[in-house]
Amino acid sequence: MQLQFHGAAQTVTGSMHLLSFNDKKVLLDCGLYQGRRQEARERNSSFPFDPHRIDCLLLSHAHLDHCGNIPTLIKAGFAGKIYCTHATRDLAIAILFDSAHVQMEHARYLNAALSADAPEIKPLYDTDDVAACLDRFVGIDYDRKFHPVHGMTAVFHDAGHILGSSIIVCSVEADGDRKSVCFSGDLGRPGMPILRDPYQVKDVDYLILESTYGSRVHESIDKSKETLRLHIEEIYRTGGRMIVPAFAVGRTQELVYILHHLHKEGRIPHIPVFVDSPLAMNVTAIFSEHPECYDEETRRFIKSSHEKPFGFSTLTYVKSATESRALNGYRKPCIVIASSGMCEGGRILHHLRHGIGNPDNLVLITGFAAENTLARRLVDGERQVPVLGEIHAVRARISVMHELSAHADRNDLLGFVKGIGPSLRRAFLVHGDPEALQSLSAGIADAGTASVFTPVAGESFA
Repeated sequence: MQLQFHGAAQTVTGSMHLLSFNDKKVLLDCGLYQGRRQEARERNSSFPFDPHRIDCLLLSHAHLDHCGNIPTLIKAGFAGKIYCTHATRDLAIAILFDSAHVQMEHARYLNAALSADAPEIKPLYDTDDVAACLDRFVGIDYDRKFHPVHGMTAVFHDAGHILGSSIIVCSVEADGDRKSVCFSGDLGRPGMPILRDPYQVKDVDYLILESTYGSRVHESIDKSKETLRLHIEEIYRTGGRMIVPAFAVGRTQELVYILHHLHKEGRIPHIPVFVDSPLAMNVTAIFSEHPECYDEETRRFIKSSHEKPFGFSTLTYVKSATESRALNGYRKPCIVIASSGMCEGGRILHHLRHGIGNPDNLVLITGFAAENTLARRLVDGERQVPVLGEIHAVRARISVMHELSAHADRNDLLGFVKGIGPSLRRAFLVHGDPEALQSLSAGIADAGTASVFTPVAGESFA
C-alpha cells in the first residue's frame, strides 16, 4: 500500500491524496488550489498522475478546495465513480455549477477589458463540463460500509465540519495484510451550531489529518454571538455597512442561524441583512432537505419556534445580479453576506470594490484565510489591495472573528489523535500552513501517540 500527497501538502488548499494498493488507485478529494492566480491556474489545469488510471474518488465534503477540480479531472480522462454522503453529493453539484458560472462570468468581465490582440481568458471549466459529472456521484449513508473497489472496504463518519462532511475510513488488503487508513477531511468542532459533533474514529493504522488550526486554540463558540452583536451595534451607530465574506456552504448558514437567534432575542437593532449569493440560497435550501445532519439543539429550536432556522423578518436573499448591484446604492446601515470566503471570486469582490474605501464600513473576516488570497491580505493589514484588477485603498475597518471557525483547533486535533488509540502507527499532517504543521507535529510527537510526517507535494510513503 502507498500513500502519495498531491494537494494541501504544506499548504491549506487543493486537497488531493492518492491511495494505491495492489493494482488499484483511489483518489481522496480533488480540490481547487487557491492562491496566486497564475500559479493556481497552472496547478489546477493538470494533474501529477494519469487520471485515466484512477479507479474511483472518495470525497470528504463539498468545499471548493476539496471538490472544486472534479470537472477538470473528468475532462482529463477520469472515468470512475465519485463516492460521498448524500448531502455532499447535493452540495457538490450546486457548488460546481456555481464555480463554473463564476469562472465564466469572471472571464467575460476580464476579457471585456483586454485589448483586441490579447489572448482570450478562458474558464478552467464551464457548466457543460459540470453537467458531465452528474452521473458519477454515488450517495452513501453515514456509518454504512461499502466497497468502492475490489479489496477495499470504506465507511463515511460524520466530520461535523459542514453539511454532509465526512471522515473517511478505508480498510484494504495489501501485501498479505489488512491495513486501515483514516482521512479526516476537514474535521469540525464539538458544540458548533446546526451540525452534530465529529465522530471519534478508533483503531486505525494510518491517519491523514488536517492541520488548519494546528497551532491555535479557538475562543469559545458562545463568544461569537456577543462579538457579532457588538459589531452590529457599531455599524448601526456609524451608519455604515458590515461586509462579510463567507463561504456559501456552512459559514453563511451559521451566520444566519446566529443572527436569527439575536433577532428573536431582541439583542440587535432592526437592521437589514442581505445574503447576496445565489449559491448560498441554493445551499440553504439543501440544508433544509437534510435534517439528518442536524444536532439536537437545532432540532429543538425548529420544533419549539415553529420557524425555519435560516429565515427571519429582516433577512433578504438576493437573487439576481441586478438586485446585487442595487445594494451598492443602499445608504442605510445593513449587513451584506456574500461569497467567496477567501475573496477570490463571486459577488463579494464587487461589494469590496464599492465599500472597502469607506471608513464607516466594517469588513468582517469570519474564518481561515489562505496565503496569497485577498482575504489574507486584508487580515494581514495591507492598506492597498487588488480588487477585480484595480488597486483600492483599504479605509474600511477590518475585523477577524475566529470563533466561528468550522475547523477543529489544536486541542481538538490532539484529542482526536489520542482517541484513535494505540493501533495508530503513522500520522500524516496535511491542509496546514508551515507554522500549524510544525506545532501540531510537535504536539503529537510529544504525546508519543504515533510517528508524524508532514509530506511535501508529490511525496509518497509505503
